[in-house]
Amino acid sequence: KMVDPTLAEMGKNLNEAMKMLEDNQRKVEEENEKKYARKDIPGPLQGSGQDMVSILQLVQNLMHGEEEEDTSQSYRLQNVGEQGHMALLGHSLAAYISVLDRERLRKLTTRILSDTTLWLCRLFRYENGSAYYHEDDREGLLKICRLVIHTRYEDYTLEGFNVLYTKQPVIYISSAARTGLGQALCNQLGLPLSCMCRVPCNTMFGSQHQMDVALLDRVIKDDVESGRLPLLLVANAGTPGAGHTDKLGRLKELCEQYKMWLHVEGVNLATLALGYVSSSVLAATKCDSMTLTLGSWLGLPAVPAVTLYRHEDPSLSLAAGLTSSQPVEKLRALPLWLSLQYLGHDGIVERIKHASQLSQRLLENLKNLDFIKTSVEDELSSPVVVFKFFQEYSNRDQTSHAAQASTIQHPIISNERHIYDTFNQWLGEQLAQLVPASGVDVVELEDEGTCVRFSPLMTSAVLGTEIQDIDQLVDCLKMKIPVLTSTLQLREEFEQEVRRTVGLLYIEDLGWPGLGVVRYNYHCDGKNDDKQEKELEKINTELLKKLNELESDLTFSLGPEFGGQKNCVYIGMVTEDLDVSELVETIAATGREIEENSRLLENMTEVVRKGIQEAQLQLQKANEERLLEEGLLRQIPVVGSVLNWFSPFQASPKGRTFNLTAGSLESTESMYVSKAQGTGTTPPPTPTSSLAKQRLPGQKAFKRSLRSSDGFSETSSISHCDDLDKMDQRPPTLSPGQEQGPLEMEKGEEQKEVAQAKTDTEDTHSDKSPPDCTKVEDQASQR
Repeated sequence: KMVDPTLAEMGKNLNEAMKMLEDNQRKVEEENEKKYARKDIPGPLQGSGQDMVSILQLVQNLMHGEEEEDTSQSYRLQNVGEQGHMALLGHSLAAYISVLDRERLRKLTTRILSDTTLWLCRLFRYENGSAYYHEDDREGLLKICRLVIHTRYEDYTLEGFNVLYTKQPVIYISSAARTGLGQALCNQLGLPLSCMCRVPCNTMFGSQHQMDVALLDRVIKDDVESGRLPLLLVANAGTPGAGHTDKLGRLKELCEQYKMWLHVEGVNLATLALGYVSSSVLAATKCDSMTLTLGSWLGLPAVPAVTLYRHEDPSLSLAAGLTSSQPVEKLRALPLWLSLQYLGHDGIVERIKHASQLSQRLLENLKNLDFIKTSVEDELSSPVVVFKFFQEYSNRDQTSHAAQASTIQHPIISNERHIYDTFNQWLGEQLAQLVPASGVDVVELEDEGTCVRFSPLMTSAVLGTEIQDIDQLVDCLKMKIPVLTSTLQLREEFEQEVRRTVGLLYIEDLGWPGLGVVRYNYHCDGKNDDKQEKELEKINTELLKKLNELESDLTFSLGPEFGGQKNCVYIGMVTEDLDVSELVETIAATGREIEENSRLLENMTEVVRKGIQEAQLQLQKANEERLLEEGLLRQIPVVGSVLNWFSPFQASPKGRTFNLTAGSLESTESMYVSKAQGTGTTPPPTPTSSLAKQRLPGQKAFKRSLRSSDGFSETSSISHCDDLDKMDQRPPTLSPGQEQGPLEMEKGEEQKEVAQAKTDTEDTHSDKSPPDCTKVEDQASQR
């Protein structure tokens, strides 16, 4: 077969370029050398030029960027397969085909455009339709609006916007439509925002994400009576948020009644290619136009969106920009033409069917999970699954709650809504981080609040999502639900404990996904506000450091980077075995310890300064006394040496030591006598939490003991008495210089007393009465 050498070379170069660009394995040494290289700074164009390898290497560096080592979230590039290479090859072919002579170019572009339009109309059941290919998915709707304006205003071509004064056009869109769609249309069409009418969704009957048809009918009647012209209605076959479909059949009847144009868009239009299509989506085939985004549905990079429409006047379509007389404009369909041929009809249907099976698999698993509330339009076939964590009201009367919800929303209810939004935001981020191949994201809905959305038609083909990814997603969700329920239940207990604890201040932050926020409250009347603020920041920062050093499963942080409270300790998610009282007590005790140490350092600074001055005076006085004792002759250099040789002078070294605990100067003579440094006064032990002392071996901090209190009391009492006996038998610690003779004499008497104490304990235990540990402690204190 004859092959065009240019096409063969183009395909070869494309394969080599893709291999080079997809090879993102770079050495660490090269990354460090290139981190601040000159290539990151724009410079002049080189005069000698560069080869293709160098240019592609530059493109690769710009694509992947210089990855920071501390970046926690790794980016995920689209999985570009063979079908993606065909789409990319289409752009190169379009540039090559554009240099052909005009006649060949016209024949080739006409064939490409007609083939692609015919395939798409048959694939998505849209008979006798035309196609407009565009890069921006809103551009197709914009051209349709211009087509309708040209159709309804006959003199618009000649008089322009002047004809709009007589009857102002009105475009109706749903309140669940894409954000900013109405404003973008008005800006591009040169219309005031008053020409855009947002139709509310259902509030009483039907889905809360569907357009209210009865209300739309009344609004259109009012606009007609006021002299306005209903122009176009934008409906959804899969809203951007929840994926619900409007009642397209009734909307089509309403549009025919008022001679309006019906345009449909949404992700559910992809299911028109399947064998079974729901009746609500199937009604979209009767609409006047629809927009298809095949790139995300099929995982094709750099392919245009398509707007299918029906119109009989080609001149108006040309005036609106839906068709073009330039053959080059028709080459936009070339990447899609190549990709559709590569996939084939069966491949396209299989990809859309696979995405529908993924959503159905997730929906079936979510039904078996507690505390998970789903929001889907059709239980049997819903391409978009929206779910959220929700716990029923257990501590509040259902009747009173219903009465509050029917009237003005109570602040407590509003706070709970905010807390659930925060928790679901955290849940969605965790699932997206743990299972990135699932493609789940977080969406804000007007009625449900913050939810987690799974839309495989938009992500599965790009990310390569499989059934095992859905199973992994469900497993991660099962692990997170107990954490969410435990944290939600312990938030109120944590708040009460903090408010009852002196020195701690509870900070209410509804936007924090965790147990709560606490601040160690530091007040000092003798300091100004700036100094007190710095001291407060220092104490809470040190408190956070101490808490993170503990062996626990909790996460302590300074909170979010933006919008959080200052000088606070943020506590993350917790489990059900958390001991809240021990946690709060530990935070308070640690804060008091840090505050006491801070004050001790402040006082010590002044004490040390005075002690140094006093030590200098005493040392100076001691030197003068030493000179008087040695005599004048010993101070002469030569004579003093000879005199010291014949008659050495014995003098005890005199020095000073500063006792930080007592804050006083002491002589060092005792050190030279005992040949050891004295310990001085032993500082008191640091107070610790009593609950932390009862921790079992291997048990982490802030965990409740699994052993019951009844079974533990008897064993702990006996073991406590045994520990006291062992402590009594242990000889006391001797201080330096203390004599040991009296201890040897008292050793026999102490052993007799200890034996008598053990006998009393055994007799008491044999009578099945609790051991008298107080008696043993009194005997020990008497000794």
